[in-house]
Amino acid sequence: MSDHLLRAAALPTRGQRTALRLLNLFGWNLRYKPLPGPHGIAVVYPHTSNWDFPIGLLAKWALGLPFRWLAKDSLFRGPMGAVMRYWGGVAVDRRAPMGATRMLADRMLGEKWFWVAITPEGTRGYRPHWKSGFYHLATVAKVPLLLISLDYAAKELSLVDVVHLSGDQDADMAAIAAVYRGKQALYPEHAAPIRLAPPHSGPERRKRA
Repeated sequence: MSDHLLRAAALPTRGQRTALRLLNLFGWNLRYKPLPGPHGIAVVYPHTSNWDFPIGLLAKWALGLPFRWLAKDSLFRGPMGAVMRYWGGVAVDRRAPMGATRMLADRMLGEKWFWVAITPEGTRGYRPHWKSGFYHLATVAKVPLLLISLDYAAKELSLVDVVHLSGDQDADMAAIAAVYRGKQALYPEHAAPIRLAPPHSGPERRKRA
């Protein structure tokens, strides 16, 4: 099925129409294609600005889909935590990444519909690679990736391209990079190169070297 540019008049509820009109008011267009299934990971790139969050939130409301999104657990403390969860936030304990990955995969597959948005850069500032958590999660849960692009040059938010991981990291990352080629961040100099971080060499590995 081909993608299409969303228009407010075609949306079923007043809330969706209002959200899309606000996006359009800020100059943004929203391009969308129906998702390939009830479970998956939405990779959001590039992420260099605080503006990415409200733009993404408006897109979520315009689509009327209950996308979740990951954030560090410290952001969910206090009264704001309830608001974050209401907006679809899922707290992540970064001290136990592999355990958190298995738990999140089980939670995802245990629900009828669960798509979660992840920003693989992990920060708005420059870093030389992507974090690999999204790749591990997709591999463990055996779910597809929806590649969401925030193109500030074209003022277009695209939820169209889907990648099914092969297990060959180099080939998979090349396919992902091809989709994002030409998409411009608000601060291009802060956008991370599309490559996974090299494996960590722990204390035991260093001793053996």
